[in-house]
Amino acid sequence: MINMKNIAALASCSLVTMTVTMAANAAVLPSNQTNSQWFKSSALNFTEKTQQENKGKAKNVILFVGDGMGVSTLTAARIFQGQQVQGNEGGEENFLSFEQFAHTALVKTYNTNQQTPDSAGTMTAIATGVKSKAGVLSVSDTSLRANCLSSKGNELITLVDLANAKGLSTGVVSTARITHATPAATYSNTPERNWEADSNLPAEAVANECKDIAYQLVMRDEANALSVALGGGRRNFIPDTVTDEENKKGRRSDGVNLTKNWTDNLSNAAYVWDKTGFDAIDTASTDHLLGLFNSSHMEYEADRQDDTAGEPSLTQMTTKSIDILKKNEQGYLLIVESGRIDHAHHAGNAHRALMDTVELSNAVQAAVNSTDPDDTLIMVTADHSHVFTIAGYPKRGNPILGLVHNVDGNVAIADDGKPYTTLGYTNGPGAVIGQRDDLTSVDTQEKGFMQQALVPMGSETHAGEDISLHATGPGSHLVQGVIEQNVIFHIINQAQSLGGTKY
Repeated sequence: MINMKNIAALASCSLVTMTVTMAANAAVLPSNQTNSQWFKSSALNFTEKTQQENKGKAKNVILFVGDGMGVSTLTAARIFQGQQVQGNEGGEENFLSFEQFAHTALVKTYNTNQQTPDSAGTMTAIATGVKSKAGVLSVSDTSLRANCLSSKGNELITLVDLANAKGLSTGVVSTARITHATPAATYSNTPERNWEADSNLPAEAVANECKDIAYQLVMRDEANALSVALGGGRRNFIPDTVTDEENKKGRRSDGVNLTKNWTDNLSNAAYVWDKTGFDAIDTASTDHLLGLFNSSHMEYEADRQDDTAGEPSLTQMTTKSIDILKKNEQGYLLIVESGRIDHAHHAGNAHRALMDTVELSNAVQAAVNSTDPDDTLIMVTADHSHVFTIAGYPKRGNPILGLVHNVDGNVAIADDGKPYTTLGYTNGPGAVIGQRDDLTSVDTQEKGFMQQALVPMGSETHAGEDISLHATGPGSHLVQGVIEQNVIFHIINQAQSLGGTKY
């Protein structure tokens, strides 16, 4: 009779013997390999990452969302940033700040009714743990889009709601309108992302008492109020009979000036609309800050310095938000969106998209510098990607916004006899019907250049592939593998013990 214990013991001995033999016979790497800078830097990076694991609880969470920041955008932006820094060989070796975080995952982005998603459904998944339809904000997908009655009873609790209920301070920052889909999903419930002001509400919504998004932001009771709300979208907060400080009319038909409601209803509250007012804010004495820096979206980072009234950068909004929120000893939840990456891609304009991505990286680094890595979980992700491509065979160091130059230095020529750029779009306004434009004498690195596209469309579209999630701090070890987008909610809920569910 065969003795299974003896077989197991023999197998174990064999494995030990094999391991010892392999170790004794292991090849020694040659010095030209181990002395390579590539080898040394990658070994150091690996060692640093193996030492970065924090399974403790997070007092604070900061979630950065680059709207439309797909993997090709990250690659192009890191090269773009690297090529601005003297001493980098070509930019390719550069890293955006958050790309060096210890933990990374890939995230699936589809909506319940679309393979390629929109921002409303994707941010709903992140904010509530529930995937939903395109176009709806923090209501379940049993709701009909743009139908108020169908959304009643289908409202979802968000991370902001849970954090407020726990006594944490909360903030939402965006370079888009603060009532736009991505930021709005964190604090409002509505079956239609376009209901940003009351004038956008159809009769059915009014009859069934659905409230517009701007109203929902401001009119939360003080215990559930945001401590910080910074972005664009001023027009949705002021009456249509009022012209704002930049000579733009409001869009509210109810006559309500919500900026006044903010300062009247909340303690130690302030409202600002320009860079001067923003800079003057005393964070020690301000507990509730509303900043609306443009009638619609804030400026692209490439154009921010040209704004007449002046706008704070995403980095400046992030650091001031942290200064206000950190006064709460119980902790805080801050959600920061770089919203205009998405808009530049829709316009087929890579330069502005990359500049806004680099500024997001700067804001993340500022958050890292302003927080304690032992008590603050910082996560960086996107809501979806774009049909943005990096193509051809450009030589290393080729300007990322330039024409493709081959390794021999010559301009690459397509089969139509014309040069082409490294960056392009599968569809969008840069497409032409008929012969492709000759770019030989065109400055493709100018900030307003529109990359060429394949399929002609008035606005370039989102794409459906996975996006990335990067994390550091307590709870970041939960970021791993390929995950559904709504898992991000659970990572934050678990790391910060918000109480949404027991795991």
